[in-house]
Amino acid sequence: MKHLSEISREGRDILGSDEMQTTRTFTQHGRVSVYEHSLKVTDMCLTLADALRIRTDRRSLIRGALLHDFFLYDWHDNEKWHRLHGYTHASRALSNAMTKFTLNRRERNMIYTHMFPLNVTHIPRFRESILLCTADKIVSTAETIKGLIKK
Repeated sequence: MKHLSEISREGRDILGSDEMQTTRTFTQHGRVSVYEHSLKVTDMCLTLADALRIRTDRRSLIRGALLHDFFLYDWHDNEKWHRLHGYTHASRALSNAMTKFTLNRRERNMIYTHMFPLNVTHIPRFRESILLCTADKIVSTAETIKGLIKK
C-alpha cells in the first residue's frame, strides 16, 4: 500500500477505534474485510489524486474514505433490513461516524454520497467526494472479480 504511512498518520484515531477494529470481522467483497476494503479505497483515493494532480484536502480525503463504510454490521447476514444495503449503508455509516468522530462538511459529504449514482439524490459536492466514488467503484470491482476468480 503506497500511502500507508500518511493514512496511518492522518487517520490514527479512526484506525485505532474499537468500532473500526470490529470492521476486521465483517466481510465486504469476496474474502476482503470492511477494514481492508476501507484501507484500499483510501489508498486508491490518494493514488488517483496524485496521478490526476487534483488538489485536495488530503486529511479530509483520508478520513472520509476510511469512514465511508463505517456501517458496523455484516450485510451478508440474512436479515430483512440488509436487503437494501446498497441504498442505505452510506447514511448509516455517516450516522455512526458522526457519533464517534468530529467530521467536517467535506468528510460528511464524502461518506453520504459515496454510492452515487446508485443513490441518485446523494450528490457529491467536493472533489474528494468524487474521488471517493470513483476509488470505491474501482476497488469494489477488483475485489469482486478476484473473489469470483478464486471460486
